[in-house]
Amino acid sequence: MKNTICSAVALTCGLAASAAGAQTNVTIYGIVDSGVAYMTNVNAAGDNMFKMPSLTSSFPSRIGFRGTEDLGNGLQAFFVLENGLAMDTGTQQQGGRLFGRQANVGLKGSWGAITLGRQLNMTYISQLKSDVLGPHLFAVGSIDAYLPNARSDNAIGYMGNFNGFVVGATWSFGRDASAAGGPAATNCAGEVAGNARACRQYTTLLGYEVKDWGVNTSYDRMYGNTGAAGGLTSSDNTDVRTTLNGYYMLGATKIGAGLIDRDTHAATGHTESDLYYLGVSYPIGAYVIDAQVARRDTKNSSSDVNMLVARLTYNFSKRTAWYASVGRMANKGTSAVALDAGGTVGAGLGQNGVMTGLRHTF
Repeated sequence: MKNTICSAVALTCGLAASAAGAQTNVTIYGIVDSGVAYMTNVNAAGDNMFKMPSLTSSFPSRIGFRGTEDLGNGLQAFFVLENGLAMDTGTQQQGGRLFGRQANVGLKGSWGAITLGRQLNMTYISQLKSDVLGPHLFAVGSIDAYLPNARSDNAIGYMGNFNGFVVGATWSFGRDASAAGGPAATNCAGEVAGNARACRQYTTLLGYEVKDWGVNTSYDRMYGNTGAAGGLTSSDNTDVRTTLNGYYMLGATKIGAGLIDRDTHAATGHTESDLYYLGVSYPIGAYVIDAQVARRDTKNSSSDVNMLVARLTYNFSKRTAWYASVGRMANKGTSAVALDAGGTVGAGLGQNGVMTGLRHTF
């Protein structure tokens, strides 16, 4: 009896050890980032205001869970669950989704990675290394709010890197299931019986990226459906973005540039525009200086936009930083593009802004 009990205990311990070895390795991570901004000409009367940003500061605030499991023979399972939050009110971003930034599961190996669920698409990924300001309050995302919110619901994704050659794609059966919450919510859930094209989206990326330089191009086509935002109220309506992006390193200094061509066939008509950006990032000890210029040229229209932004960051540590920015958005014609993401400006008015804030990562 004693030997039987000892054998049972040994077997149980062995099974527990085996199960523990197969457990998923889970990491909890996040960014807590908030600041204060002063903006001019926030309405047609030319009034000014102080505000605490909601959509983003230097980076959008978030909390996430990331896990991997080694399946053997170079194969790994992984998942990502990432929540976006508004620091000014503590509410959820991305149209009120619990895990609006990412919610996906997949497999990866030497051949690349396949991902299922809500995920970053290739338009988002294409600019990660070339846009020196990133999802900053004053940045190209103020001109085209889709760029820092380029995610796809109901999506299958692939990403691979082969000795510097990068290829990727996503396919969505319904690109955006949210009906409220700003630029991340466009009310096009898709998955409609009898209309496979309703709210469908596909994106692709091809590039070559190494430590010192890189270049890529991406293509993003989204279809509409009844009730969708942006005038895409039919599955025959489309919004297409084609990008060309690159970066070059001069020692520790990065120069990044890009072009986003947008061609929209909506119920309200056909519009086409080109958005150009050029930026430089220069580290000096614990400080980093970033500067960027951008211009949106809307075809057959005088409503163009020019933007100029400079940012100074001081890194107290690897996790905590203070930053300050100054910027100007010059609106032409009837254009009303705010300098601050999610903000307001009087039509045709120029807008100046300054901001400062703190960021902590964990």
